Amino acid sequence: MIRPTRNKFARRVALSAVIFWLMALSFVGGNVSGFSIRSAMAAEERPSQFTIFWEAWDYVVAHFVDRERVDFAAMTYGAIEGMLASLGDEGHTTFLPPDALRLHQTSLEGSFEGIGAYVSLEDGNVLIVAPIDGSPAEQAGILAGDIILEVDGEPVEGKSLDQVIFLVRGPAESEVVLTVRRPEFQDPLTVSITRDRIEVPSVSWSPIPNSDLSYIKISQFTAGVDRELEAALREITEAGANQGIILDLRNNPGGFLQQAIQANSQFLPKGDLILIESDANQNQTVHRSRGLGYAREMPLVVLINEGTASASEITAGALKENERALLIGETTFGTGTVLNQFGLSDGSAILLGVTNWLTPNGNLIKGHGVIPDLEVVQPASSKHVNAEMLRNLTKDLFVSIEDDQFLIALEQLGVELHAPPLLNAAPHDFVTHD
Repeated sequence: MIRPTRNKFARRVALSAVIFWLMALSFVGGNVSGFSIRSAMAAEERPSQFTIFWEAWDYVVAHFVDRERVDFAAMTYGAIEGMLASLGDEGHTTFLPPDALRLHQTSLEGSFEGIGAYVSLEDGNVLIVAPIDGSPAEQAGILAGDIILEVDGEPVEGKSLDQVIFLVRGPAESEVVLTVRRPEFQDPLTVSITRDRIEVPSVSWSPIPNSDLSYIKISQFTAGVDRELEAALREITEAGANQGIILDLRNNPGGFLQQAIQANSQFLPKGDLILIESDANQNQTVHRSRGLGYAREMPLVVLINEGTASASEITAGALKENERALLIGETTFGTGTVLNQFGLSDGSAILLGVTNWLTPNGNLIKGHGVIPDLEVVQPASSKHVNAEMLRNLTKDLFVSIEDDQFLIALEQLGVELHAPPLLNAAPHDFVTHD
């Protein structure tokens, strides 16, 4: 239960999208390099400034008064985290202790045990991006924009996002109590949530009732998205709902680079440029659309927001700059590096940004994001449509939809919203915007 009664609020959330079980915002690429860190720099070539670290370490070991609080592992991990934070690749390059690494290795499998919510670290606060549809978090009344203050009575101030995630996640049927701050309430709220096993389909779709249009949601670019998307597009064609597609990439935290390339290949003509990778030596690798595509002629509108990150930004940028789709929503988060995983000797690892990626027109996404053709800002608490909702949509329910981005996408595909909703709607000729 949640106290007091939930109300709507309008707050624009600038953040990345991370699920409670996901240790890294996105893992584009995913290749483990065989490159040896020791071989990168001989001992005599290492910066003289590193001596300062050992000086500080020795002072702590010799003189810190609370001897029982000296934890060599925590000190080492903290130093690594600080080093990576100084690189400025926030929310992407990261350090994973052994337990976090084990979670990361299963994070793209599409299921987990926990409360089911997307979170981000913003200005030192652990912020709810959105609860997953049908999740325990949503059922308990958690809203986008809630700020987590305590987990089971333990304050989270000063903790890393990973540390808070470990406190919140847990086995199915166990309970966790969150204390959250909600902007429209003066006092914190107490929320009791029973964890569950949550299956998150990477691709879901539904015909849009009484039209020849379809809605497709890609929640994350996990392994197997290519097969799921191809199957969905085949079903769409068989159902006769192939006169226009709304592709929803909102709150998609990314995933595997190759899955993004395969997804783009379903919509872009073979040979169209999808992505340019640029490494530390300015060497560039070009990726193009390939193979068969089952939706290369269908009119296409793509929904994006500030939770659209990494591999989903690759997809949005490629579809926009090839003039294949109209983008509606808000500027994406702006994560722009491909990660490689480098294992450390104690079972921990660093995920390190090793290449920047550029859109087909050569635009750097890191720090900038992908800008929509039509900007439509809506409150973070607005409930997005989803495939299940659309499958059960009636005329009475249609008028209660508060997802303006989706409604404007319908208009762009020819649905007259001022007429009786979704009755005999047929899309007009699709026009892309410059």
